[in-house]
Amino acid sequence: MKMEIQDFYKNKKVFITGHTGFKGSWLTAILHSFGAEIKGYALKPETNPSLFKVLDAKNLCHSVIGDVRDVVFLHQQIKQFQPDIVFHLAAQPIVRTSYEIPAETFEVNVIGTANVLDGIRLMEKPCTAVMITTDKVYENNETGQAYKENDRLGGYDPYSASKACAELVIASYRKSFFNIENYENHQVILSSVRAGNVIGGGDWAKDRLLPDIVRALSKNENIKIRNPYAVRPWQHVLEPLWAYLVLAMKMTQSPKNHADAFNIGPYPHDVLTVKEMTELAINIWGEGNIEFVEMQNQPHEAKLLSLDIAKIEKILGWEPKLDAKKALEYTLEWYKAYYMQSADMLNVTIKQLTEYQQL
Repeated sequence: MKMEIQDFYKNKKVFITGHTGFKGSWLTAILHSFGAEIKGYALKPETNPSLFKVLDAKNLCHSVIGDVRDVVFLHQQIKQFQPDIVFHLAAQPIVRTSYEIPAETFEVNVIGTANVLDGIRLMEKPCTAVMITTDKVYENNETGQAYKENDRLGGYDPYSASKACAELVIASYRKSFFNIENYENHQVILSSVRAGNVIGGGDWAKDRLLPDIVRALSKNENIKIRNPYAVRPWQHVLEPLWAYLVLAMKMTQSPKNHADAFNIGPYPHDVLTVKEMTELAINIWGEGNIEFVEMQNQPHEAKLLSLDIAKIEKILGWEPKLDAKKALEYTLEWYKAYYMQSADMLNVTIKQLTEYQQL
């Protein structure tokens, strides 16, 4: 699979929206190492530091700064590039931020997704498209149920609801314009992927557990956590990215078997509370203290969420390779190298990819 995937992406034209973000920067670095021709389309990095700048990723691709809501410019870039494969990652990705800018969150996540799909439709050439949403697209009753792809979509907060809406848009385009029964005519294959909470080196976003933990550990400060018993399906960033890459390859090779929605997440026994995850991070780092923060009048965030991944295991042959402890070890190893300024971070990133591929 390792050599097959590298050979498949060599010289492929890949269009990535959101390439300046955390997952987008990792994906850009991986595809560059495989020899793909990459065009990225995204806003400027929102954090400082940012993984995009740390990896000097502007030199790994043709980077275009643009907004997915700018439909004319977006379509121009897609049409000029004529991609073989599209990975759509651009989004407003933070739950708490969605309470501050709800309308913008819906505009970016729903209309932005439709704009990308329309760009693919208007291109009129064979194309494989993987649209990235989230595990939070489900109507979550917090009973401990592991959600399957055909369960009811919904969302309490604006972020979750916007991503559920994006899934409806994707399904509509898949049926209306890219129907698999008419594949020979349009030659576009479309899937969506719902991934759980992702950790990994280079994430400095606000209101995310691991970036908050690393910031505190690097400064020898107490780690402040507000929802210690919230449960999330944690996974290292390489897990979903590898699944995206395998899925796009399989979609291209066997279109009629992979035009669908897929969950990606860890095994159920590897779902940990925020408190357990923080304690494990402290143990791996070697020092640190937790401070529990009681915050009043905070916006609602789901405390329990898990995914059923049987479908992607059966159809794609993908399965998690890193448990929570190993995912944290990879993550903290990356951050330690960064804060100690002891290594070229692109080399560290590709080294972790290489180690992961051996699994």
